Amino acid sequence: MSEHEIWFLTGSQGLYGPSTLDQVAAQSRAISDELAAGLDVTVVWKPVLTESGAILRLLQEANAAPQVVGVIAWMHTFSPAKMWIAGLDALRTPLLHLHTQANVELPWADIDMDFMNLNQAAHGDREFGYIETRLGVARKTVAGHVSDPRVVARIATWVRAARGYAAMRSLRLARFGDNMRDVAVTEGDKVEAQLRFGVSVNTYGVNDLVAVVDQVLDAEVDKLVREYSDRYVVAPDLVDSEPLRYAARIELGMRGFLEAGGFRAFTTNFEDLGGLRQLPGLAVQRLMADGYGFGGEGDWKTSVLLHTLKAMAPGGTSFMEDYTYDLTPGRERILGAHMLEVCPSIAAGTPRLEIHPLGIGGREDPVRMVFDAAPGPAVVVGLTDMGERFRLVANEIEVVPPSEPLPRLPVARAVWKPAPDFSTSTEAWLTAGGPHHTVLSSAVGTEELTDLAEMLATELLVIDADTKIRAFTREIRWNQAYYRLARGF
Repeated sequence: MSEHEIWFLTGSQGLYGPSTLDQVAAQSRAISDELAAGLDVTVVWKPVLTESGAILRLLQEANAAPQVVGVIAWMHTFSPAKMWIAGLDALRTPLLHLHTQANVELPWADIDMDFMNLNQAAHGDREFGYIETRLGVARKTVAGHVSDPRVVARIATWVRAARGYAAMRSLRLARFGDNMRDVAVTEGDKVEAQLRFGVSVNTYGVNDLVAVVDQVLDAEVDKLVREYSDRYVVAPDLVDSEPLRYAARIELGMRGFLEAGGFRAFTTNFEDLGGLRQLPGLAVQRLMADGYGFGGEGDWKTSVLLHTLKAMAPGGTSFMEDYTYDLTPGRERILGAHMLEVCPSIAAGTPRLEIHPLGIGGREDPVRMVFDAAPGPAVVVGLTDMGERFRLVANEIEVVPPSEPLPRLPVARAVWKPAPDFSTSTEAWLTAGGPHHTVLSSAVGTEELTDLAEMLATELLVIDADTKIRAFTREIRWNQAYYRLARGF
């Protein structure tokens, strides 16, 4: 993340003369430096822009520079917007329009026309905002002074979304086998995904992976098993056992395959295990903890989404599935889990390594981490293919401790209360066609998802404390019309 850059652009014009432009440059650099101090990304100040050719060249350079995840534009004085048309039309990098000025308070007693000519952002940014809207340029607009922590926080949110967008644009995903037979929601248009998101999704035979797993050296397995013992609580029946060694062998082989191919996301499918003796459980959990995207049953869309959110912010983010409910009136809860694959980044404590029969897959009993998710605010988000476009659906939730212990449930799990309430949340999710595979994150919130959806030109439906079913249903219908018109005929 430290290698990412945000370019800070300042618009003006030559009308005011070199002395004024020197002041513009000095104040612009000061704003850029103050902003950089509050962000965990490198902010690169660029010289003041005053003519269309320089603007076009600079924005084309931003498009071509892989380390640049976004640009921030501020019109310090009045920058005639026609000079920005070619550059904005060519821009393919996320844009944030910062509406600010050099000073916080006005020096009322000293204001003269020189001051007014220099400090014209109040209407210079309105000129810029007009041309952005006229051209249909996707962007985030933030108004306020950079000394205000609220302003910096909103820009930091956009930076996180820009990181996710950049990660998705260059993502390579490996599907080990196909998706689960007869399942609808795990299908999807991979060509459209590459066109819309930039992600390359390709399938590999499971035995291509098995060949790598079988070549792993025993010494490497020994080393990884020792790491398991140091980092986790290992069940007594697993210590120095062959099942644990084979789980380590799967992890090493899978990690090597992904690293060699430049993949940062993958899928597996219990119906297609080839020569694997276990369904990968522990390996998948640990790879997710290292930032890899994952989707079960061949669900490549959820895998893409998981890696994207992990690239946006460190913290708790995991593959998830709504599994079953507690429908006790007034205290409804959702119990989320999966067969094996829940990321330990959301764990409330040290995970425990255990081995249990799985009941599906027809292979040896697999090793997995078992834990409860840490309580706190989070979001559950899913990505679906609606046929003519993709749709993101997000639900704000509160992860809570299980109402009672779960001594016989041998998988990692999360329990949560959805907003605004159980019935509204689930009815809205079903109305939206949201998937049953999701990503649960306490590191990313609704604002980051909103910024990401804007960058991707992708629909986002949010279920939160203000959601009403009738209004939500109308929003879906309006969106249907909007996205059809936006794509053209």
